[in-house]
Amino acid sequence: MSEIVDELNRLHRQVGARQVGTGEARTVLLRRTYEAELADVWDAVTSPERISRWFLPVSGEFKVGGRYQLEGNASGEILECEEPSRLRVSWLYGPDPGFSEVEVRLTPEGEERTVLELEHVAVVPDEFWDQFGPGAVGVGWDLGLLGLAMHLAGGGMSKEESEAWQLSDEGKAYATRSGELWGEAYTASGADGQVVAATTAATIAFYTGAGA
Repeated sequence: MSEIVDELNRLHRQVGARQVGTGEARTVLLRRTYEAELADVWDAVTSPERISRWFLPVSGEFKVGGRYQLEGNASGEILECEEPSRLRVSWLYGPDPGFSEVEVRLTPEGEERTVLELEHVAVVPDEFWDQFGPGAVGVGWDLGLLGLAMHLAGGGMSKEESEAWQLSDEGKAYATRSGELWGEAYTASGADGQVVAATTAATIAFYTGAGA
């Protein structure tokens, strides 16, 4: 359990909002320093073969203007790619996805450490945000960046192993603590305490199956 907490504590989380062309968007930002060189982290987050080892299998045309598809998950267009520091893609899911983008920014910290920032910006229906808050996507990204950390350290789990782990007591404890930390970030953004408590509970229940 202590290793799980340590990993979660390595992530900085921030919740905000900004105006986009279709209205007000919600934002979640994650920041994490990895003990890996910039070129290695860049390759891990842009190489289709490596993405499939720590996140999900991905197919598509991997160039600016090309489209990608993550197996069983999001699809979209590669909007910008500035090697080795910045990648921006649309992140679309479902029949009516609206506006949703993910941007990854990498900054070297010395020769052997890299700071990764991942920002997800999306216009979220009020009824969904009011029910789950930022943890709905935040916990998912915490899980994704855990996979990246394990991959960069030379380990990792297969898709089947990852799915089984998320259903284990350890996996549920990770999701629970992740949901609580996103609740803290939501509070820091100025959200009402009762709203934070309700959305945090709903997010944790969703990821752990509590009450199902």
